Amino acid sequence: MDFISRVAPELKQGVELLTPLHLPEDLAMERQRPLPPANSSKSIQITERYISGGDSKEMLVKIYEPVRREDQKLPAFLWIHGGGYVLGHPSSDDVLCECFVKAANCIVISPDYRLAPEHPFPAAIEDCYAALEWITNRAEEMNIDLSRIAIGGASAGGGLTAALALLARDKGGPAICFQMPLYPMIDDRNVTPSSHEITHQAVWNRANNLAAWKMYLGEHAHGDISPYAAPSRAKSLAGLPPVYTCVGQLDPFRDETIDYVARLAQAGVDVEFQLYPGCYHGFEHVVPDAEISQRARNGYLDALARAFKR
Repeated sequence: MDFISRVAPELKQGVELLTPLHLPEDLAMERQRPLPPANSSKSIQITERYISGGDSKEMLVKIYEPVRREDQKLPAFLWIHGGGYVLGHPSSDDVLCECFVKAANCIVISPDYRLAPEHPFPAAIEDCYAALEWITNRAEEMNIDLSRIAIGGASAGGGLTAALALLARDKGGPAICFQMPLYPMIDDRNVTPSSHEITHQAVWNRANNLAAWKMYLGEHAHGDISPYAAPSRAKSLAGLPPVYTCVGQLDPFRDETIDYVARLAQAGVDVEFQLYPGCYHGFEHVVPDAEISQRARNGYLDALARAFKR
């Protein structure tokens, strides 16, 4: 059975209209593609600040928060954009970050971390850790509840989320109450059945994944790979914060996600997981109005809101 025939009917047109991406050849062109216009909510305030990144140089962070804030401490959510570790910008997730603010009554902070191949591992995770430390150090100034700091991201952002949870655990802080690595890019080995199975050119596929991992790991591509680069390589997942994750059945990351979920559960970490049949990588963004896309999005919005209430 070919790929398209397996796609959920309401998602087929979306995948057929996608422009094929071929890495690394299309990297420069894809980076120049303009972002689609977003209608900002009048109830959400978006600000930009520059903080010290992992290399001590200035790094942009976008901050999303309710316009009308009572004098109460709000939870904070560090959201890490996706893009295969080589693409992406916080602004691409403006609408989604506004949804997080509304659903969970929280502050969202999204860092413009350094991208490969110009800045291979460990640049991105160092920047994300710097952003996490910045949130905790500015908690009083920003009226943030230090007991309710969560992290999340999708695809490569999900991989950085999982890596950040491991790094914070191993460094002894900052404290994270919840993590949400959605369909995460966490295994550089590309040996699972799903990594071989998904080769369709119009979605994130095996060829692009191999190229992206090569660019991200750079000189670290050979020898022992750090779990802070590829979290699937972590020897122990014990002591990590509770997890919510999901993945499409036609996503190349399906099997590495399922394996990670099983290992989390075996390590005693509370984990909630959803597998969506007929769904490819990033389906809820490609066809946002589809019923299954809305169900998936509402699932992780609700998971974040519930985590902060706990």
